[in-house]
Amino acid sequence: MKKCLIAPSILSADHARLGEDTTKALDAGGDLIHVDVMDNHYVPNLTMGPLTVRDLRNYGITAPIDVHLMAQPVDRLIPDFAIAGASYITFHPEASKHIDRTLQLIQESDCKSGLALNPSTPIEILHYVMDKLDLILLMSVNPGFSGQSFIPGTLKKLDQVRNLIDRSGYNICLAVDGGIQIDNVCEIASTGTDMLVVGSTIFNQLDYKKVISSIRMEIEKSHKKPLH
Repeated sequence: MKKCLIAPSILSADHARLGEDTTKALDAGGDLIHVDVMDNHYVPNLTMGPLTVRDLRNYGITAPIDVHLMAQPVDRLIPDFAIAGASYITFHPEASKHIDRTLQLIQESDCKSGLALNPSTPIEILHYVMDKLDLILLMSVNPGFSGQSFIPGTLKKLDQVRNLIDRSGYNICLAVDGGIQIDNVCEIASTGTDMLVVGSTIFNQLDYKKVISSIRMEIEKSHKKPLH
């Protein structure tokens, strides 16, 4: 069975010591870093830009960096994040006038391309761009702030997208972001999710390694559960 990746979301990290805190999360067992970019327009918050990604690379972060653009419009931002050192660039379909063209722009920028769906965004939009996707990110909270509760309806949506990916034959990573806690990891991972984006659950604790180890234990439990 394919390993389920854990992506610490540095929105919840200590931004006064971002390089150090990011390294600490990776050393504790994180597989890649998730960077939430918010513009106070598409979502009601203002966070990081390309310089954050550049500075993390200059600090010595070599792990993949998944840039999640919660910004509108997105096309102008993509080359800047690619140059800064992004590995994945993920955006919301509502933030692009031409989704297919934006996905092509990400790939032409030598990054892996992702599409993020909000809780109320239907999955039908995926049917037309599966050949250009490396990652599908399902939001299990409404985007904008960390520390929100997981929306239970996401489990059914994860099942549906997992089936869509499997039927397509494409190698697409299925990720979920928002409200992931130790006590719901097993149920979430049992849907066949490939990546868990985890923020406050990790960074609000003193011992990152203990938390990530607990998450991995819950993932292992999910392998023994029947699919929904």
